[in-house]
Amino acid sequence: MRVVSRIVTASLALVLVAPSLSAQSLSLGLRGTGSFPTGAFSSTQSTSGTSTLISGAQTGFGYGLDAGISLGMLGLYGGFDHIKFDCATSSCASNGEYTLQGVTVGAKLSTPNISLLRPYLKGGITFNELKGGSGGSSSNRFTTDKSPGYEIGVGADIGVMGLVSVSPQLRYVGQNLTARIPGVTTPTTSTEQGVKYFTFDLGLSVHTPFSGMR
Repeated sequence: MRVVSRIVTASLALVLVAPSLSAQSLSLGLRGTGSFPTGAFSSTQSTSGTSTLISGAQTGFGYGLDAGISLGMLGLYGGFDHIKFDCATSSCASNGEYTLQGVTVGAKLSTPNISLLRPYLKGGITFNELKGGSGGSSSNRFTTDKSPGYEIGVGADIGVMGLVSVSPQLRYVGQNLTARIPGVTTPTTSTEQGVKYFTFDLGLSVHTPFSGMR
């Protein structure tokens, strides 16, 4: 009976894995990004009794790169973001802005194709760095560490001409970062500040099937 049970188990495993193997593919894409800060990151007023250095961010724009591997419904992806936010606080001066840049790695769960549409959910770990200040005064400039954060998103791949797809998506990104001002010793009890925002991305990607693994 054990032999029969093992055969049945192996057969079921092959049935489940075979469709995924036949659906494997690589993807590479470029996207434009519109970002909307939220929480303390977007606030123009400091919390009572505290000094908030990272605040007053306004709508930002940027670009990103994505690479991924699809294993049927489940996939893995890596991404790069570069976003510039305007800044509305006095510490940023008239030409102030925030620049966020970093990478993300995560997993992506896609539904079966609905005609040319393939919806998906995604989630990953981010490693972003934020720079800010007026650019004219060193006392108003800072950088942050690259503490890990997270992103969650929902979107869809819309097939065009077989191997190409247009990919709109909505993401929420959050992390706590510690600001470091050049020439100023960072206290051992330095406070992390939340940098959270929504992004709407519109991308174009190319998908290449693993023909040798079909």
